[in-house]
Amino acid sequence: MAEHRFQHHYTPAEAKALLPRATLWLTEIRLLRQRVQRQDERLAELQHDHGDQGGERVEEWVRNLARLRELFAEFGKREIHIKDLERGLLDFPSLRGNREVYLCWEEGEEDVEHWHELDSGYSGRERL
Repeated sequence: MAEHRFQHHYTPAEAKALLPRATLWLTEIRLLRQRVQRQDERLAELQHDHGDQGGERVEEWVRNLARLRELFAEFGKREIHIKDLERGLLDFPSLRGNREVYLCWEEGEEDVEHWHELDSGYSGRERL
């Protein structure tokens, strides 16, 4: 038996079943990323102006960073790769025969209908 890079290999049905949750996670990641960017800018301004950088402002920033980490971990523990956050492009490890490939999905698509080789990326995708 060939050695595989991934522990879990998704069927198209398994990947599709995760899409509602994955979509929510992607949406929350984008929102949190925007918040953290604004907070980073505000904290940099305060630092430059020698203003107060502690308290509630920093606590919220830390909570947002921690939540981002949790959300990315949801993808990581499932071995789902975020290939493009803005487009919502995800890769799910799968098998075609005994060969590892990715099932790929882009936010807005109703189903997981494409796959590509591990090293070919989105442009090399083919229909299932």
